[in-house]
Amino acid sequence: MSGNNNHFKVAIIGSGPAGLTAAIYTARANLNPVIFEGMQPGGQLTITTEVENYPGFEHGIQGPELMDIMRKQAHRFNAKSIYKDITEVDFSKRPFKLKSYNEEFTADAVIISTGASARLLGLESEAKYMGFGVSACATCDGFFFKGLKVLVVGGGDTAMEEANFLTKFASEVTVIHRRDEFRASKIMYDRAKKNPKIKFITNAVVKEVLGVEENGKKRMTGVIIENTIDKTQTQIEADGLFIAIGHKPNTAIFKNWLDMDENGYLIVKPGSTYTNIEGVFAAGDVADKTYRQAITAAGTGCMAALDAERWLEAQE
Repeated sequence: MSGNNNHFKVAIIGSGPAGLTAAIYTARANLNPVIFEGMQPGGQLTITTEVENYPGFEHGIQGPELMDIMRKQAHRFNAKSIYKDITEVDFSKRPFKLKSYNEEFTADAVIISTGASARLLGLESEAKYMGFGVSACATCDGFFFKGLKVLVVGGGDTAMEEANFLTKFASEVTVIHRRDEFRASKIMYDRAKKNPKIKFITNAVVKEVLGVEENGKKRMTGVIIENTIDKTQTQIEADGLFIAIGHKPNTAIFKNWLDMDENGYLIVKPGSTYTNIEGVFAAGDVADKTYRQAITAAGTGCMAALDAERWLEAQE
């Protein structure tokens, strides 16, 4: 391959709603973007089964299908997808260099939409029932647990917030935390404690997710928890398990180049998608620790595309 084939006006790293929306907008502006889709094309939505809160889909839509539609829409305007991970970047001069293992690409502008990954417990059984009772997003999936019993794992603000939110649907919410001290702010913890539907189990960890398969359909039925002090194990019946132990933005490869907060979220100039390096923009969950919704990611993907387009115009 000659060097020219590997040069693009706009390179988009990551392919969730942010990356694909950025691709639709930059492609329509005739910037012929390339999307490096990586090893999990479509991002977090590909592990969400049912998406009911994305405007325009009155009856809901499957996460992977929504991403597929967005991808086809981008391709219709000549965006190109490369299913490779970017393993290294060099933002020291333009054009920017992007490496995928031993292959090198260059770009005049880069939009980073590598997203964030929910921190999970790392159990085999958790992976097995992900989307079938196990979830990492209460605002996405709480609705499906009307009148059911659910568990929340975590001890921070996210866990308290998710527990409170889930009481709108679930009949009972039990928070399981590995210590008896909570990291959550006092106001969030007090709110959860006052809620009659919320119970707490402290000094406990989830060891196993239990479930059944009926007529080819999987569903979670409960968990086994272990007391962190005396190591005794108990089985708890539950229909849902929400993991709320935080998110980790996928920003390791940008470490020495871009400004990020102590948790690794990229810092953008207020009201824009500009990072600290001219020509590099950030969209979606990689720069958003507050909302983390498909629709907000898509919105910032549009902003990044417009920012990049205007910035490129100003360079010429």
